Amino acid sequence: MENQQAPNFTLPDENKEIHTLEQYRGSFVLLYFYPKDDTPGCTKEACSIKEDHEALKNHNLIVIGISKDSSESHKKFISKYELPFTLLSDKEGLVCALYKADGILGTKRISYIINPEGIIIKEYLKVNPEKHAEEVLDYISRI
Repeated sequence: MENQQAPNFTLPDENKEIHTLEQYRGSFVLLYFYPKDDTPGCTKEACSIKEDHEALKNHNLIVIGISKDSSESHKKFISKYELPFTLLSDKEGLVCALYKADGILGTKRISYIINPEGIIIKEYLKVNPEKHAEEVLDYISRI
């Protein structure tokens, strides 16, 4: 999907407020897909992104996580780990499918960096939950 227009979407966040990709034009976006709130790998990934969140923000990068969990589940996950970024609920899996994150056994752990014009400039098809934030920070700091 690199060098392609990122598919737009409309999804609710942890507070049931609606988000579209379009509203983030003008910023870089890390769109990360993950299997399930509050599971070991997903918690490691979210917490590593949290640790690097300020540095990512300094590079004009907005972090958005997407899973099939409910808004209520996201709210608990965010509260428990004090996550400083938005999680969107894709209960039907439609956005996961658009971004090739739908797998046979659930949502795949993949990510995309989208540039301010809405083009996918980097895709991560095999994400290491503990090192992903570092990889993203390294990439975005070289742009």
